[in-house]
Amino acid sequence: MLATLRIALYQPDIAGNTGTILRMAACLGLAVDIIEPAGFDLSDRALRRAGMDYLEMAALTRHLDFASFDAWRHHEHRRLVLLSTRAARPYTQFCFAPSDILLFGRESAGVPDAVHDTADARLLIPMPGGGRSLNVALAAAMTVGEAIRQVG
Repeated sequence: MLATLRIALYQPDIAGNTGTILRMAACLGLAVDIIEPAGFDLSDRALRRAGMDYLEMAALTRHLDFASFDAWRHHEHRRLVLLSTRAARPYTQFCFAPSDILLFGRESAGVPDAVHDTADARLLIPMPGGGRSLNVALAAAMTVGEAIRQVG
């Protein structure tokens, strides 16, 4: 079986962003991993209310915590690529692989140092306009677009 790109959300805070990312992933044929706990109700009903009318099309896997997610991804031999404002390498200068998992942190706090240090690669979306960070759904769309462009 050919591995495909995945999106992972670390303890997401905002249901609407998660719904947007799930919809994008469903439309593009990608799977999404949610690393709990989330800052909102993750029930099907709550996600539908967040605008996720594509929920039945979404390939969603929930992980109880980062340790269980990390064990799963190691078992699957997948590289973890973290998008972080603390990274130095631009995402456009990275060679993505089809089996990569693109990890996005909490809207309010990113990821803790232990998760940051666990990532196989840490990438940045340059912001020459001087902003602190982008909306996580927008950052995911930009990064997924580049990864898909590279891996086909």
